[in-house]
Amino acid sequence: MSSTDLTEASAVRGDTPSPSASPAPALAAAMLGFALITLDTSVVNVALPAIGAGLGAGMTGLQWVVDAYTLTFAALLLSSGALADRVGAGRAYGVGVVVFTLASAACGFAPGLPSLLAARAVQGVAAAVMLPASLALVREAYGDPGRRARAVSFWAAGGTVAVALGPVVGGALTTAWSWRGIFFVNLPLGLLALALLTRVVRSERRPAPLDLPGQLTAMTAVGALTFAAIEGGTEAWWALGVAVVSFAAFLVIEARRRHPMVPLGLFRNTTVAVAVTAGAANSVAFYGTVFVFSLFFQQVLGLSALGAGLMFLPMTGLLAGVNILSAKVAARYGARLPIVVGQAVAVAGLLGLLTVDAESSRATQALLLVPPALGAGFSLPPLIASMMEAVPAERAGTAAGLLNAIRQTAGALAIAVFGSLVARDLAPGGAPGMGTALRTSLLISAGLLTLTALASLRLPGRRD
Repeated sequence: MSSTDLTEASAVRGDTPSPSASPAPALAAAMLGFALITLDTSVVNVALPAIGAGLGAGMTGLQWVVDAYTLTFAALLLSSGALADRVGAGRAYGVGVVVFTLASAACGFAPGLPSLLAARAVQGVAAAVMLPASLALVREAYGDPGRRARAVSFWAAGGTVAVALGPVVGGALTTAWSWRGIFFVNLPLGLLALALLTRVVRSERRPAPLDLPGQLTAMTAVGALTFAAIEGGTEAWWALGVAVVSFAAFLVIEARRRHPMVPLGLFRNTTVAVAVTAGAANSVAFYGTVFVFSLFFQQVLGLSALGAGLMFLPMTGLLAGVNILSAKVAARYGARLPIVVGQAVAVAGLLGLLTVDAESSRATQALLLVPPALGAGFSLPPLIASMMEAVPAERAGTAAGLLNAIRQTAGALAIAVFGSLVARDLAPGGAPGMGTALRTSLLISAGLLTLTALASLRLPGRRD
């Protein structure tokens, strides 16, 4: 139902009409919220050394600064869409923005690492509520399919711009002010999103089943697996055991529930299976590379946070254009071509980065970061579109939540594993210039993308 339809229905019932029947405030609020969520995944990386110095945190603590947000965000994405339907997209979005803004303030004022990690986890919970609710706001505001498609493209552009600006904004705030500034910048943006929300038509509530046992076991499995990767030692084996048991319980629960959070039958579809694994591999390569090179630029090369952020600008600045180009190529030649070609370009770029060391020129380092990002940006949009076309319409929301959750989880695990490699190199007696961590992380990423590129050849070809 469009915003106009909702307003007319209110008038017939004698209800007070909403402040505005225009869909523009809903789109603006949704774009801003999505940009906030995405900004928080990219802005933190360049500030990690400053956070470590300010709070006395080692590499393990810095890994948790990133993953405390990413893990709660990923794990709750699986059921937050149903929650938004039950309470109404507008209400869910408003609560999410309020909690996210307050948690951002708590991050900025955090006196120590434990309080920062707790606030980051709350940010992740709020982000998981905001993401599906923001897209639902767009869907409700635009009744015409053509206008809705254009609105969704604008919504996605908000995230792309945030990815591009995140390292630069984070570096500038950290260098000119403090690492705390990367969290305080969320406060005016959150208030603006809430102001826009007051101009949005009230959302209807819809019945939607919640799978609490599945949600709990999924969160436990992902959290325990990440703990094992970050902490190491004897505790890691216990955590790994908890992860295996929890994952097995999750599979049993999902197989037996009438309304499972993750219908396991989806994975019998080749396109869905390939899209999920390829999306995960892309996240490992992209987020893992940004994390490792953020530390390399500052810890090894001695660049400021702003200098490190600017090194990523050529890499992230071209993403929006590549996304648009891949959509045009997919429309003409089918989705399989850009998916395979994009992953192949990313693999070649990752292998090219193996030549980077402390003696490489800054221009060479920045330019060699471009091909992996271009490859990921070229393959991901048609990958998502293929998955959406491969599932029934009533499963589209579930499939989208599943893909996003797995991509975020893969990125969190990449940071956990690659961060452990960096910690070994930076420890006394470790490899000079983070050489082992760089090479190993790049080879892991390239290997995963090679496998998923080959698997992508099984996708359907061009359709007439």
